[in-house]
Amino acid sequence: METATKTFTIDYREYASIEALAADDRELMEAAIAATATAYAPYSHFSVGAALRLDDGTIVSGSNQENIAYPSGLCAERTALFAAGAQHPDRRVATLAIVARDPQGSLAEASPCGACRQVLVETQQRGQAPIRTLLYLSEGRIREIADARQLLPFSFSM
Repeated sequence: METATKTFTIDYREYASIEALAADDRELMEAAIAATATAYAPYSHFSVGAALRLDDGTIVSGSNQENIAYPSGLCAERTALFAAGAQHPDRRVATLAIVARDPQGSLAEASPCGACRQVLVETQQRGQAPIRTLLYLSEGRIREIADARQLLPFSFSM
């Protein structure tokens, strides 16, 4: 059996701060920050907020909801994506913003877990259009990823 080495790259943009974003992206990131206040995180003390914009401009937010019967809790990203799917089944998700607060309450870097990445990719497939993702990074920078498949290059479908 022959082997081959292959490489893939992840394309993304970084912004110096939330203020460097376009107005609609800044609004979405601020909605994600506000969503951290609704997190139920008594175990991790890491509050995550997500906000997404649908193709009609509607913003849907979500936050992580922990449960002592781990893994019964749910991440902020899936909370927002599932709420959008349930409340707006005919709308496409255009952009998702994610941010966290550390146990001291300071804004902290956040990136979707593997399960959230798979749900994000499938939501994108269902909508038949790329979903942009905005991630809050250390020092207040923002990373923009134009297509959810960049977050999970080996996703699967059935």
